[in-house]
Amino acid sequence: MKNEVLIRTGAVASASATDGRTRDRVAQLLLERGSATAAELGVCLGLSPAAIRKHLDAMLAESLVEARESRRKGPRGRGRPAKTFVLTAAARESFPHFYDGIATAALRWIAQHHGPEGVTAFASAQVVALEERCRAALEEAGDDPMARAEALAEALTAEGYAANASTIASGGQLCQHHCPVAHVAAEFPQLCDAETEVISRLIGTHVQRLATIAHGDGVCTTHIPAIPRPTTPPPLKNGLKTATLRTDT
Repeated sequence: MKNEVLIRTGAVASASATDGRTRDRVAQLLLERGSATAAELGVCLGLSPAAIRKHLDAMLAESLVEARESRRKGPRGRGRPAKTFVLTAAARESFPHFYDGIATAALRWIAQHHGPEGVTAFASAQVVALEERCRAALEEAGDDPMARAEALAEALTAEGYAANASTIASGGQLCQHHCPVAHVAAEFPQLCDAETEVISRLIGTHVQRLATIAHGDGVCTTHIPAIPRPTTPPPLKNGLKTATLRTDT
């Protein structure tokens, strides 16, 4: 009985893996062709239209493809017009992109033609919109740096940085567990510098970047020094006040 369960489990896993590979091939074909009918996909993959439709139905349920009525040239035959399938924007995002390469090439061009100052100016300009969105999220955080750091962490998490803020003995720290521009910032640290300046302005105090994902650390860590609190002078003994002695001449 146990062996039968193991065999069935293995068969299900194998079928699931096969289905996944077939759907990957369907997605790749749709990416290359732009659109295709189930019959056209079946011819390319050596599968029946019915088998292809099973995979397309699953991809439709996951919003990976959408169906459209195909435009037929010439006289229209009997029956329903064949549907053509195209990838959705969500499906296209799953394919490899080369944004980092383009961004790095663009910054190299800026550095070559405008020097390091040009890269710094570009980096500062890129974080303006992020700073505005985060500043709006901090409107009700008050003036306390740690309260602002916690609100900023929530705002950065919404932006995809997976951030959190915590209190430590020397003040606080803001940690970002994801960096959307890590590969580019590895070559151009001006991006990290511009981001650190934004954090400082939003929290309202000087901060220090201790680690960055771009430099190989596991997390981007920003230290928020504790603000010295004014000390109250100790009360005088017996509540007496000192008096200035005056002698008359």
